[in-house]
Amino acid sequence: MNTRRCERCGEHLRARHSHRARFCSTRCRVASHRAAKAEAIPAELRTRDRWVRHSAKKVPLTSAGMAASSTDPRTWTTYAEARSSSAGVGLGFVLNGDGVACVDLDHAFTPDGALLPWAKRLVDEAGPTFVEVSPSGQGLHIWGLANVRQGRKLRRGDLAAEVYGTGRFLTVTGRRFRGAPSTLADISSLVRRLTA
Repeated sequence: MNTRRCERCGEHLRARHSHRARFCSTRCRVASHRAAKAEAIPAELRTRDRWVRHSAKKVPLTSAGMAASSTDPRTWTTYAEARSSSAGVGLGFVLNGDGVACVDLDHAFTPDGALLPWAKRLVDEAGPTFVEVSPSGQGLHIWGLANVRQGRKLRRGDLAAEVYGTGRFLTVTGRRFRGAPSTLADISSLVRRLTA
């Protein structure tokens, strides 16, 4: 008798399953991968009721699929509700000036997948905080704690970054960059240097 069990639900794996199979069904495999991504998202974000969904064009949506707003709390929801919704193509988090900030790095990678020098400097300067790969796979979101009253787009040489702390929503993938921690650290010095 096969004694291997599904890692998600504990159901016995049948003879039809590959010897490398870890899950009994696609549903269990997908649920397990979603749970792993959820664990990557810091509790400092998950516990705030400022979640939305987003469309393929990065337009914020409610969990019911209607238009959402980064300035209207009535269109936001809990992390659990947003995560369980199938509206749009992914999750988004609203920044409302409470000290959570994000530095959004655009086009941070070379064509072969290496981090560009300017992006590496910013990631290193941010320190041990949650950094995730953007939906495109070409950018990074450096999440942390900082007082950002007004967002700013920065274009200096190769550097392409945006700094936000209020009145914006950003997509959230949960795809941690190179083992970044699942916590938010103080990134005030990075924000001050970028916005000076």
